[in-house]
Amino acid sequence: MTRLHLATILDALFRGVQVTRRKRYSMRIHPLDLAIVIAYLLGVTALGMRFRRGQQSATDYFLGGRTAPWWALAFSIVATETSTLTIIGTPAIAYGGNLTFLQLVFGYLIGRVLIVLLLLPGYFRGEFFTAYALIEKRFGERMRAVAASTFLITRAIAEGVRVSAIALVISVVLGTSEKLAVVIVIALTVLYTFEGGMKAVIWTDVAQLLVYLTGSAVTFFVLLHRIPGGWTEVSQVAAGAGHKLQFLDFSWDLDTKYTFWSGLIGGAFLTMATHGTDQIIVQRLLAAKSERDSRRALLASGVIVLVQFTVFLLIGVLLYVFAQHSPLLAPGERTDRILPLFLVREMPVGLAGLLLASIVAVAMSNASGSLNSLAASSVLDFAKLRGHSADPARFLRLSRGMTLFWGLVLMGFGLVKWGPLLEAGLTVASLPFGSLLGLFLLGTLDRGANARGALAGMIVGLAAILCIFRFTSVAFTWFFMIGSIVTFVVGSIASRISPPQKHAVSGPGA
Repeated sequence: MTRLHLATILDALFRGVQVTRRKRYSMRIHPLDLAIVIAYLLGVTALGMRFRRGQQSATDYFLGGRTAPWWALAFSIVATETSTLTIIGTPAIAYGGNLTFLQLVFGYLIGRVLIVLLLLPGYFRGEFFTAYALIEKRFGERMRAVAASTFLITRAIAEGVRVSAIALVISVVLGTSEKLAVVIVIALTVLYTFEGGMKAVIWTDVAQLLVYLTGSAVTFFVLLHRIPGGWTEVSQVAAGAGHKLQFLDFSWDLDTKYTFWSGLIGGAFLTMATHGTDQIIVQRLLAAKSERDSRRALLASGVIVLVQFTVFLLIGVLLYVFAQHSPLLAPGERTDRILPLFLVREMPVGLAGLLLASIVAVAMSNASGSLNSLAASSVLDFAKLRGHSADPARFLRLSRGMTLFWGLVLMGFGLVKWGPLLEAGLTVASLPFGSLLGLFLLGTLDRGANARGALAGMIVGLAAILCIFRFTSVAFTWFFMIGSIVTFVVGSIASRISPPQKHAVSGPGA
């Protein structure tokens, strides 16, 4: 499409905006936009519920029968790590700062390669349903329970931060209370996750990803069109306002969140932890038809993530420049509100509804993945450990019951008030997941490690991170690396001091 044609289309769209803008400042959202949001949410829920057919066992419910193609899994991985928290939080980071967050994404790519080399082969040496079955095979049932408990607690809290992001968007859109927004969205999410299982999660993820990437591109070009002077104005204002277009910082200051070194090193450890030990991502890797498909899905997801974070950050810069001409935030208002406010106040009627719906739907998709993974770990890592390996039908009912339980838990955490959304979510995840990564690396790289040493390493690793978090100003981007190294070193030393402990290993997939 030529620039002239694009400008003509945008001009036609914005003629409608000028007519309705005064009205839209007095009401939260145009009725047509509201109808689109509601229809989209109901449509996504209906799509997810269709996948209930054919479910006969836990494999069908938690791994989608291992029938999804690698590209769908790649889309699902990206949609899972890209929540509403990311979509509204990333532009807010660039709006209030610059593009240096992108350095963390460079580390994401390195981390994926390391997972393929170090961790992924182990997952396909057995018929595993959860990441923590690998820990049982190496260190026994007790360490599997410890690892699974770490995941359950951390994922529930971190997902609560993301649910808060859902409430933030809904409250801006509908003018309703955040509590009611949490209840409505989580209820719909629980409904289609309960019914459709992992297959519903994967294919709704695919749909959401395509919609929100399209919406993000549209938002970028609309913003650029609305700024007088276009990209020339953006480059001039952004360059003179705290170096908004800066994306590299080679300093070694450990207090600075986003530097080249903390991004490359810390980001690699972060991704190894979140994508190599967190059940919500590992479950997608295990749902692949083969290790080769799993590898392709993980690496392809990294390319998509790099592109989308670049777009999100540039949208934040454009919002900053736009706000110099047409202020959006009131003094002291949270920067996380900047993108939802722009969509509600400035986007053409109809298009705004689609973009807002895609943001909320991504949040639903992300929450559904967490619900399914939390239920999988609860049932497979604990129910079977207690000997409750019931018949497939009964096990399937138990799995659905755990989905409902975790839906209520996430709803409760979503009502808690958190700080800046994106960084709050990353900080929560960084505290225990570094030690969890250290546990996996210990089991993979140190053949002399035993269960007692592994437990000691995890305890000391977690204590070290909590102390650094509480008593220093070291940026959270280093927490994953520090936690994993301390866990690995202490676990390795302790294993050689304490005698090995025998453990009984359950059957494949337990």
